[in-house]
Amino acid sequence: MKTQIRIIAIAMLLIGISISSFAQNGVSATANGSANVLIPIAITKSADMNFGNLAVSQTSGTIVLGTNGTRTNTGGVTLPSVSGTVSAASFTVTGEPSFTYGIILPSAITLNSTGGDHMTVNTFVSNPSGIGTLSSGGTQTLNVGATLNVNFPQGAGIYTNSSDLTVWVNYN
Repeated sequence: MKTQIRIIAIAMLLIGISISSFAQNGVSATANGSANVLIPIAITKSADMNFGNLAVSQTSGTIVLGTNGTRTNTGGVTLPSVSGTVSAASFTVTGEPSFTYGIILPSAITLNSTGGDHMTVNTFVSNPSGIGTLSSGGTQTLNVGATLNVNFPQGAGIYTNSSDLTVWVNYN
């Protein structure tokens, strides 16, 4: 009988070990949290937009200033041989290397003379156009051209604007 009790006890012990090997307590895993704060995108002016010298005949016309600083005329606008200062607006965009960014140009601005006359600048274009990509060093040059609308009669003088040629950039 002692042998039977021992066999039963050993069997119970083996069943207990077997059951406990299948029973599990709770399990867990851990994960790390992280975030990447980007270099802020920034834009600084390198050069102002300047349409240069022009003359007006008996009809209105335009000067189209390309992003490369070249200009063409239409209608009653003449481009004299002494061109004066001609330049597309130029900006330096900086930020996170190799990231793309969107470009927002104004729809129109007004140039005013000290005599109270004005001209409208519109049809803005940029190079790059619409979307730019920062270099591996985190920079890119952004050039902006536009169309100057010259009226007849247009009063002589220097025409300027003070703050409305604003170019916006933001990460895509």
